[in-house]
Amino acid sequence: MGGLLDGRSVGSEAEATIRDGADDYTWAAAAIGSQNAASYQLATEEPVMAIGGFNGSDPSPTLAEFRAYVRKGEIHYFVASGSGGGPGGGDSAVTPWVEANFTKVTVDGTVLYDLTERK
Repeated sequence: MGGLLDGRSVGSEAEATIRDGADDYTWAAAAIGSQNAASYQLATEEPVMAIGGFNGSDPSPTLAEFRAYVRKGEIHYFVASGSGGGPGGGDSAVTPWVEANFTKVTVDGTVLYDLTERK
């Protein structure tokens, strides 16, 4: 069964992973699309950055902005979406950069990237 408005269902282990140490970050996680981000924010009760607006196709934040947040240590995890954003959207730029620079970990079937640990 899906989460909010076809967002993801969040497993208890993924929820616990994202919540762990969340107070040390501006955003406990970032996810493509506000529906997806909302699922994680509601489950964890922690701030989750929505990348790319409602459906992931808005180019906000830009890759440069996202990289700056990561460099400053403001985001702990990136939640892999498994779905593409539109041309120029957050997913088309942010996801490949995260995949190339950080190690993925699968928790409860959810792929997470710890943005504090580079490959």
